Amino acid sequence: MCEVLIIGAGPTGLVLAIWLTKQKVKVRIIDKSAGPGDSSRAMAVQARTLELYEQVDLSEKAVNAGHRNPSINLWAKGVRRASLSFGDAGRDVTPYPFILVYPQDEHERLLIDQLTTLGIDVERETELIKMDDDGQKITAWLRLPDGREEMCETQFLAGCDGAGSTVRHQLGIGFPGGTYNKIFYVADVELTGLEPADEVHVALDSDDFVAVLAYGKSGKRRLIGTVRADKIMDNKPLTFEDVSHHALHNLKATVKSVNWFSTYRVHHRVAEQFSKGHVFLLGDAAHVHSPAGGQGMNTGLLDAINLAWKLAAVIRTHAPESLLESYELERLSFARKLVSTTDRMFSLMTKEGSVATQFKMHVLPLFASLIYSFGSTRSALFRIISQTMLEYHHSPLSKGDAGKIRGGDRLPWLAPEGYDNYAPLREMTWQIHILGTATKELVDWCEAHAIPLHNMAWKQEYADKGFAENAVYLIRPDTWIAMVDQQGRLSAITDYFTALGFERVALSSKLDK
Repeated sequence: MCEVLIIGAGPTGLVLAIWLTKQKVKVRIIDKSAGPGDSSRAMAVQARTLELYEQVDLSEKAVNAGHRNPSINLWAKGVRRASLSFGDAGRDVTPYPFILVYPQDEHERLLIDQLTTLGIDVERETELIKMDDDGQKITAWLRLPDGREEMCETQFLAGCDGAGSTVRHQLGIGFPGGTYNKIFYVADVELTGLEPADEVHVALDSDDFVAVLAYGKSGKRRLIGTVRADKIMDNKPLTFEDVSHHALHNLKATVKSVNWFSTYRVHHRVAEQFSKGHVFLLGDAAHVHSPAGGQGMNTGLLDAINLAWKLAAVIRTHAPESLLESYELERLSFARKLVSTTDRMFSLMTKEGSVATQFKMHVLPLFASLIYSFGSTRSALFRIISQTMLEYHHSPLSKGDAGKIRGGDRLPWLAPEGYDNYAPLREMTWQIHILGTATKELVDWCEAHAIPLHNMAWKQEYADKGFAENAVYLIRPDTWIAMVDQQGRLSAITDYFTALGFERVALSSKLDK
């Protein structure tokens, strides 16, 4: 019997499999497709994802394979109205102050290779027929490539099987939301004439909308845009020639060749529940978004990393199953907020009409340039887009505060001050960080329980990042801050785990071999 059966081998399912396998959880991952996708809509890999990829040695590989887009340029009627630099905004926030453009199909192959090196292969042309959760185990019936059926028993099941999720349908979980009226297109093209060539360009013209993303070799671009209503004909497949090229012409861009083209409709939906019994929904099976801000795929990847350490804790270190309830509490509220935000952004960017046109062409770029000129606002906008602002303050796993930092916050990055406090986060385990002096009692306890303690000498500049001298910061295996105690007391840590229902403080899988 496997411990976690994963349905769906897109990026979310693959990341879940990698993180679980690294934490010694026995997984099985299946997908009904014959192979990984050969086209992609998801293009952006955000800074928070790259930070977490450090845990499995994927960050450098992804950055080297993708293309760093350091700025967004807003255009209207052939004039660049605003240029928003990520480097300036994110330099003190993260080691990755850019949007990485990395096509999903290439990204998937990187993840598959990583999973293969861990000894796990995706079982292709294999699909879930039905499942039964009796409260102790899940029995799943699978259809194999040769048409035979197989019964598989597992402790937990993860539905990473996309917007049309079989898992979600079988659970009877609603998927409320809507579909945008517009038809969108995505095209992989060879393009010249657009400068700066290595940056994101967004045309806000009145009659069509297009975003141009640089990636790969020189001249290679991904276009994401809307199809004008007068170009849509019943029962006639659209081609790139049917798309209005007015915005591209205004960008002074010339398309030399079209390597790939597809059209689609965009949905905005969030599942009513992200879990039921021992079954969980992740990624597009749980939430689908507009492409605004490049948030959708990254949100699914963070779903997987959030759930993985909790499943591993329950399976490997005998944490109470109530810990798993925090997955839905933390991720569902974020997904709802994100869908609402991206819905408003995307509706604004694609809205037609004279008033909307004047707003997009004149007011929006001016407003964007103005607010981006302020350092604090610029940093805040970058944090939102990069998902480095994501917090879990409302979670039952988040306790305490000291300085400007609360339980549930992402740990602020300190490398610009001379010490890389993110280096220890590469280990998927509970750990304690103290900037100042740790008590001997705490040092002895950490050693006895195999909990890494990272004790750095205090510098006054750490206060600028929100830290408090001598405070204890308990870090979760997914690198978010679980608990903060101003006084640095050992009792605050032991009380925290007692309140969560841990019967023994076996927080590291190293103790459970």
